[in-house]
Amino acid sequence: MVTETYPPEVNGVARTVHMMVEGLRERGHAVQLIRPRQGEADRCANAGSYEELLCPGIPIPRYSQLRMGMPSGQALLRAWSLKRPDIVHIATEGPLGWSALAAARKLRLPTATDFHTNFHAYSRHYGFAWLSRPVAAYLRRFHNGADATLVPTDEMATGLGQLGFERLRIVGRGVNPQVFTPARRREDLRASWGAGPGTMVAMCVSRFAPEKNFPLLIEAYERMREVRPDSRLVLVGDGPLVDELRRKNVGYVIAGRKVNGELSAHYASADMFLFPSMTETFGNVTLEAMASGLAIVAYDYAAARQYLRHGESARLVPFGDRDAYIAEAAGLARNFGEVRRLGAKARRLAEGLSWDAIVVDFESALFAVLADSLLRRAEAA
Repeated sequence: MVTETYPPEVNGVARTVHMMVEGLRERGHAVQLIRPRQGEADRCANAGSYEELLCPGIPIPRYSQLRMGMPSGQALLRAWSLKRPDIVHIATEGPLGWSALAAARKLRLPTATDFHTNFHAYSRHYGFAWLSRPVAAYLRRFHNGADATLVPTDEMATGLGQLGFERLRIVGRGVNPQVFTPARRREDLRASWGAGPGTMVAMCVSRFAPEKNFPLLIEAYERMREVRPDSRLVLVGDGPLVDELRRKNVGYVIAGRKVNGELSAHYASADMFLFPSMTETFGNVTLEAMASGLAIVAYDYAAARQYLRHGESARLVPFGDRDAYIAEAAGLARNFGEVRRLGAKARRLAEGLSWDAIVVDFESALFAVLADSLLRRAEAA
């Protein structure tokens, strides 16, 4: 397993890769994790059939809390020549991922990749819209160099297929409904936000970054306050926009980055989940909000489209329709009964999306890649 990001780093990719690694270990597989060193004190956590290989890394520009791995092809060639893996799975498309793909191909190892992040869609949010097509070409070349690419939704598979991506397999994402649960709700936490039992609290858990569409989030919150003046908005996360969000604060609470029990308590102590991003490949936070029993307002794509239905379990709006998004947020602010109904339905759906089932799907996809590779070798022989 090769990844540029891993816990204690906090993001959807790190969480997903960690759950897959732990799930494979629980199912009896030997796993070698290759990742960047996350600081001078970072050490390999080798234990039994699990081992780590740490590679050089540097901070990602504008995301100093995350690191990207440097090319490590020679180190991987040596390691995999001495102890040949059955299959290589590459979760990220950075320099470390590229060098891992090249090393695996040179050694003729079966290889799978994950498509986790819409980097080509990010370009316009950082003033580099002209790079969108070259970045898409880069990603296509990378993933088509593997034996299979795993994507989280049918919608993503269709979209990437139209862009020329090949050998796509669908493996979804999961959530732990025992960790993210309405039972973690805390009235003292709500009180610290200035919210009482009858206050409508909206939450957004996200990286504070341009591609996450914070201007729409804040506009929706301002409209909510027009119809329900005591409404509160709580922002959980961190990122390059944090200073700007503090300067332009219109009454929301910036809770900062939260992990483990504090994160699940923050989710459960809200009533609504506002997720205005339009650049997700999936959006793990959607499943966490569902499991926490929140009424969700989101664009109709990615995880929201895969698991939710407008009017039944969430309020979903056509992709890119700002006015509809704001209207749905304001409409829910008026109606506590509807918020409770949608949240309860979302919770019931999330209870069937455990990581155990997702790990089995992931394992099956890797076995299929391995079987296809062995078949091609037999045919060639």
